[in-house]
Amino acid sequence: MAKITIYHNPRCSKSRETLALLSEKGIEPTVIEYLKEPPSADELRAILKKLKMDPRDLMRKGEAVYKELGLDDAKLGDDALIRAMTENPILIERPIVVSGSKAKIGRPPASVLDIL
Repeated sequence: MAKITIYHNPRCSKSRETLALLSEKGIEPTVIEYLKEPPSADELRAILKKLKMDPRDLMRKGEAVYKELGLDDAKLGDDALIRAMTENPILIERPIVVSGSKAKIGRPPASVLDIL
C-alpha cells in the first residue's frame, strides 16, 4: 500500500472528519499541519499534478488574503499563485490526501476513499 499523507488543519471540521475517516479505515497517515509546515513550491507543484488541478483551483478564494493580494487577477501566472500559497498557506484548500501518484481534496471527506 502506498504511503498516505494528509495536509491537515486541525481547526477545520472537514479536515478532522477526513482524518477520522482514514483512522476508521485502519490508515495511519503522515499528518502535515500545513499552516505550521507549508509545502515548498516544488511540493505544491507535485501535489497539483497529482490532483490534476491548476493552482487557482486549489485556492480558498474566500480568504481575506486572497482579496488583499489581488489574487483574482487573471493575468497572474501559476508561479505567482504557487508563491502566494507557500507564503500564505491559509490559501490552500484543505484537507488534501496524497496516496502514491494520486491526491484528492477531502470535500466531502468520503471523496478521498477513491484514491486509497
